[in-house]
Amino acid sequence: MSLVSSFRHHCDQAGAAAQLVMRLRAFGLRLMPTLAGMALVIVAMLLTSPVSAERIKDLGHFQGLRANQLTGYGIVVGLAGTGDDNLEYTTQGMHSVASRFGMQLPAGVNPALKNAAAVIITAELPAFAKPGERLDITVAAMGKAKSLRGGTLLMTPLQGADGQIYAMAQGNLAVGGLGVSASDGSNVTVNVPTAGRIPGGATVERAVDAGFATAPELRFNLAEADLTTVGRVASVINRSLGAGRARAIDAVTVAISAPAGAEVRTALMGQIEDLLVDPADAPAKVIVNARTGTVVINGAVRIAPAAVSHGKLTVKVNEDLKVSQPAPFSQGQTAVVPKSKIDVDEERNPMFQFAPGASLADIVKAVNAIGASPADLVAILEALKEAGAMKAELVVL
Repeated sequence: MSLVSSFRHHCDQAGAAAQLVMRLRAFGLRLMPTLAGMALVIVAMLLTSPVSAERIKDLGHFQGLRANQLTGYGIVVGLAGTGDDNLEYTTQGMHSVASRFGMQLPAGVNPALKNAAAVIITAELPAFAKPGERLDITVAAMGKAKSLRGGTLLMTPLQGADGQIYAMAQGNLAVGGLGVSASDGSNVTVNVPTAGRIPGGATVERAVDAGFATAPELRFNLAEADLTTVGRVASVINRSLGAGRARAIDAVTVAISAPAGAEVRTALMGQIEDLLVDPADAPAKVIVNARTGTVVINGAVRIAPAAVSHGKLTVKVNEDLKVSQPAPFSQGQTAVVPKSKIDVDEERNPMFQFAPGASLADIVKAVNAIGASPADLVAILEALKEAGAMKAELVVL
């Protein structure tokens, strides 16, 4: 929405509010000072409310309030002969499991663990997770196991990037895949039977300190860097909390001064997240997926005056082999004579012109008019950018 149209829109809203006040007076209703003040507040809100405002919480997150990845190495047992068999590190894992219960496997004995498999466990520890909470975990085979269906994960510690144990995992796997093999070598596989999940299969044993309560200041990070948006976020926070409380450090981060203490800062962050801000328009971009032929053009793309002519040149070469027979009693030999036929077909598409400031709708209309394929559209867009007629970033995936 342009500045002029936005101003007219707000003026229309303000005029409607003023007409409401005049009609109330026409009916003989005397407005009390409080009601009159409310009417003025309504008019002011109509004049200052953003057109396409979004909550600050939808634009990014506070620094430190993030999830942490956990991993672990464990053993899945109870498989129906689809395990790792005699894989060395599976055998070592079973020796370790047996030693927990005071059992010692004889040296040099290979248990041939067809019903067990070595697996890697992954999980995500959300922010503010407390001891006793349950986490969903993913279990994936790392050896020769053909399927984890029907298996049970033995108790396994899950570690963070710092090497500390933050959760313990155990439980029965839910596997969506299926794998069946016969003695003659034939097999049928549906989805991925070597990976599964255990809902609530891990218990949090240690909480992660987010550090926001003791940090010198709160920091809010945008999900996408934008100098205009980060400035608007700082301005909205200053209008709500007071001038000078927030400042934009760079294109991503807004630093907010706040009193120390987890309770005070938690309430303050909740208040900030619900504030509305009008984010800046996205930069003009054209996204091209060369593998699938998908082309996405956002609404900010504009085309300068340009003329485009697009056509195809098709060359067909047909090779026919003819047999040449010699005349009777000519002492000649039979020979194969190639006969070539070349056809050239060139489509003659009319040239079309983009008017100054052509929008996304104009681009789509012009491309559809000539029947261009996604590959042809990519070629046209690349040529427009090279000619300086398209001021947009061209991203090829």
